[in-house]
Amino acid sequence: MRLHISRELSGGGVLLKVLGALLLLGGLALLASTENGLLAYRQASQRHGGEVLDLDRQIGPEIGQYGYMVRVAGMPHVVVPPRDVDFNQSAAVPVLIRHVEMFQWREVIVGGVAYYELDWVDRPVDSNRFEHPAGHANPGAFPIAGRQFDAGEVRVGGFRLSAPLLHALPGSARLTPEVKALPPNLAASFSADGDYLTTSAHPDSPRLGDLRVSWETVPLQTVTLIGRLDGDTLVPAKDAADGKGYEVQVGTRSLVDIFPDLPVPPEAVTPRRAIALLLASLGVLALLWERREHVSDLLLPVGVGALLIGAVGGAMWLGGSAGVSLHWFGLAALGLAIAGWPLWRRHRGSARQHG
Repeated sequence: MRLHISRELSGGGVLLKVLGALLLLGGLALLASTENGLLAYRQASQRHGGEVLDLDRQIGPEIGQYGYMVRVAGMPHVVVPPRDVDFNQSAAVPVLIRHVEMFQWREVIVGGVAYYELDWVDRPVDSNRFEHPAGHANPGAFPIAGRQFDAGEVRVGGFRLSAPLLHALPGSARLTPEVKALPPNLAASFSADGDYLTTSAHPDSPRLGDLRVSWETVPLQTVTLIGRLDGDTLVPAKDAADGKGYEVQVGTRSLVDIFPDLPVPPEAVTPRRAIALLLASLGVLALLWERREHVSDLLLPVGVGALLIGAVGGAMWLGGSAGVSLHWFGLAALGLAIAGWPLWRRHRGSARQHG
C-alpha cells in the first residue's frame, strides 16, 4: 500500500516537473517571438528614420514624443498665407508659385532645317545661338522673374510643417489673379486674360517681348505625413538610411501603405511580456514545488522567472537598443534580488540548526 502511494506521488511529481518545464519554455518562447518581431520592425524602421508613433487623432505633440518619427494625417491649416508682394496676390494655400513667360522666337530643327516661330517661353531664349539669328532677335532677360512663396506657417493636426515637408505637398491648381489688388505701377502695364495677367494690348495677338504672368498653388487636401518631431515641427530625419527621412502622401494612408517593406509589429506587447513572465514564474514554481518549506519560498519562482525573462530579453536587445537591453537586465537584477531573499533565509535557518 505504501509503495503504491509512493509511486503515485512520484508519478505526480514527474508530471508536475514536465508541466513546469513546458510552462517555462512557453514563457521564454512567447518572449522570444515578441522581441524578435519588435527587433525586425525596429531594424526595418531605421531605413526610414526610426520607429514611427501613430498620432493620427492626436492634436499637437506631447511630452516624451520629441525626437521620434511620427505619423499624422489631416487637412493642412494655413496659419499665415503666402503673398506675392510684387503683384499683391495671396491665397490660403501652403505654396504660391509665380510663373512668368515672354513671347519669344524659338528655333525648331526638323530634318536638319531650322524653323522659327513665336511662342510663350518661361525662360530667356538666347537668339545668338540660332543658326539664323538675323530677324529672330529676342529681348533678353525678363524684367520680372518667377518666384515661389511659402506660407509663413502650415499645420497638420497641430504639427507645424518644416520647409522640406511643405514643399513635398502634392498637387497643383491655377489661381485666378485679382486685378483690383495690383499695385498702381503694375496695373498700368498688365491686364487680365483669363487666368493670366499680360502686357499684350491684344492678348489674342501678342507681340515679341510681351509678358504674361500666372500663379500656381498647392491645393488644400487631406494628406498623411511622416517626419521627425522637433519641438512642434515635423522635420526630415537626417540619419535615415533611405536618404529622405520623411514621407508625404495624399489621403489618409496607414503606415503599412506608406512603407510596405515594414513588417507588422506584434500587438499587445506589454500584455505579451507580462504573460511570458507569468508563465516562466509558474513554470519555475512547478519545478520547485516539492522543495517549498515556507510561504516566503513562493518569492523564489517569481525571482527566478524575472531573472530568466530579463536575461533573455536583455541578450536579445544587445545589438538592437542599449536602452531597451539595459531595462531588461534591470529586470534580471531585480529578479536575482527577489530570488536571493528566500535562499538567504533558508541558508540562515540551516546555519542556526547546525549551530
